[in-house]
Amino acid sequence: MSPHPPPALAVHRLGKSFGAHTVLDGIDLEVAPGTIFSLLGPNGAGKTTLVRILATLSEPTAGEARVFGHDVLREADAVRGLIGVTGQYSAVDEVLTGTENLRLTGKLLHLERAETRARSAELLERFDLTAAADRRAGTYSGGMRRRLDLAMSLMGRPRIIFLDEPTTGLDPRSRRDLWQVIRRLAADGATVFLTTQYLEEADQLADRIAVLDNGKIVAQGTPAELKRLAPGGHLLLRFGGPDALAAAGQVVDGQADPEQLTLQVPSDGHADEVRKLLNRFAELDIAVEQVTVHVPDLDDVFFALTGHPAKTAA
Repeated sequence: MSPHPPPALAVHRLGKSFGAHTVLDGIDLEVAPGTIFSLLGPNGAGKTTLVRILATLSEPTAGEARVFGHDVLREADAVRGLIGVTGQYSAVDEVLTGTENLRLTGKLLHLERAETRARSAELLERFDLTAAADRRAGTYSGGMRRRLDLAMSLMGRPRIIFLDEPTTGLDPRSRRDLWQVIRRLAADGATVFLTTQYLEEADQLADRIAVLDNGKIVAQGTPAELKRLAPGGHLLLRFGGPDALAAAGQVVDGQADPEQLTLQVPSDGHADEVRKLLNRFAELDIAVEQVTVHVPDLDDVFFALTGHPAKTAA
């Protein structure tokens, strides 16, 4: 047995073109087992195309991708046995009940009848759908249908789950309920590959994030690492009068606003830095009435990297 097990997902120089139109251009990614990885990007960035390749539903035109060491082209059957996929558009059959949807999925996966029944009951309970198990899925709310869709993708106990914009169209409460489900999946040991155009979603859930824009990965790292890429972090200090503002301007470099009696000072918002600055003002008898800390968020990062804003959660 290898002392270094393969990553859950390894993508190297992956490309996809449709004629002269390039959708993915030299993608490199690696996802560690048991983590939540988010691919963040606007509509049309290439997120769904990448998921389709990783799920063996489409073939790349360049590069390679492996799921737990298995090549998605040469070992497609092995890959399919390791993955679950939930898209932004539900695969739920609205004519069937919740139980019937799950049992049909088990049949398609060639599970034994007893295992299918037990697994269906387990997933209905896990996703808080037991009370609605015998209702037609067409009567479910959007959030319930999305939970059922995710439960169906878990019938085969996949090691990695691809969630392609799973909260699109959900109201804020349903979106946050689904976030809790996703966190539990990772806590139980599954690897989650999440695509989203919601900045808050990536920030809340992901251990690591890759930013995709126009078919290219423009940055990747932890949420904290990405936030350090964006300029604009600062302290906004408010003073009680023009004399205090003028005195503060002699102590630190910053952008003064005489009308608002404020001084904007570049800063990463670190507590020690803020404390030292306030202590310095106190030693010089410069009274600061209010301090506001602005730390760059993922919206700032996306704009800094791409030149345009990404979609934010409603």
